[in-house]
Amino acid sequence: MPTPRIAATPERLLREEVLALHAYHAPTGNGMVKLDAMENPYPLPSQLREEIARLVTDAAINRYPDAGARSLKEKIRAVSGLAHDAELLLGNGSDEIIQLLALALAKPGAKLLSVEPSFVMYKMIAAFTGMQYVGVPLAENFALDLPAMLSAIERHQPALVFLAYPNNPSGNLFDADNVEQIILSAPGLVVVDEAYYAFASASFFPMLARYPNLLVMRTFSKLGMAGLRLGFLAGSPLWLAQLEKLRLPYNIGVLTQLVAEKLLQHHEILLQQAGQIKQDRTWLYERLAGMEGVRAFPSEANFILFHVAHAGRVFEGLKQRGVLIKNMSGVHAALADCLRVTVGAPQENELFIRALQDSIYQSKNGI
Repeated sequence: MPTPRIAATPERLLREEVLALHAYHAPTGNGMVKLDAMENPYPLPSQLREEIARLVTDAAINRYPDAGARSLKEKIRAVSGLAHDAELLLGNGSDEIIQLLALALAKPGAKLLSVEPSFVMYKMIAAFTGMQYVGVPLAENFALDLPAMLSAIERHQPALVFLAYPNNPSGNLFDADNVEQIILSAPGLVVVDEAYYAFASASFFPMLARYPNLLVMRTFSKLGMAGLRLGFLAGSPLWLAQLEKLRLPYNIGVLTQLVAEKLLQHHEILLQQAGQIKQDRTWLYERLAGMEGVRAFPSEANFILFHVAHAGRVFEGLKQRGVLIKNMSGVHAALADCLRVTVGAPQENELFIRALQDSIYQSKNGI
């Protein structure tokens, strides 16, 4: 008789670090004022929507897309002002690019270093790819702790460093001189993640030619294309030619290429919306900063982090009132009793402020 087969269970076959992970959860927020995911709240003009509809109608979805997305790359190069001696790599959102970078550098014992708290996918993708993750705590008010960063770089010799600029979830820009010192000190690649570049006052794009180990990553998700899932990495052709080998074929679909290129032909509309969001951010920050019991942190992104007592109860109170934001409490010690709200359209922001006032009152008085 054949020997009994050992059961093929996840516990037996999967890596321990995968078993220890929790899947990334994104609530749908159906029927709620959705201010949890850093999305652009403004719709496209009707004429542009009609142009996109015609494009989609005529799209050859029975054919594979242009594997190199050459026309879309040229449009991205034009609107971003990328130098001709730099190269682009496109990803299905920036998450795919983070994973691709980690895969490329995941030699045995290789380390990925970032700050904490920051974008959760840096740590998760390190686990996905078998890299060792090193998290360096931020200083007070979420500033870079430069001595701690330089010490960690010297000790761990990371192959890959991620710095979100502005940082998520704190919303602040790190001191540019400190970031440059990190780039100079790092023995490996430093990726400056500019997911929120459209709302920020500074960028490391102009620094690409100065530092051969610097790459800059961006996404169009926050600019109004969250549903298209399009990100890109910019930097030296020497690096990107190697990274391109790991990019899966046809990772940018026909519809994404067509619609994104059309939107970038009307880039000024997206920038105008980003400008409106920055104005809305100022209004929202002033209301939060003036609210008793709330400490709002300055932001150069399209969201605001704020501290409030009993954040969990306040968060549930907001949901009861039809407003969904992000509960950051419990994610990291520095985020205890912190919530993060996306900047919405004016009427959404007003609804949020009223709901927050009511929720704080309810929490404070045990109602």
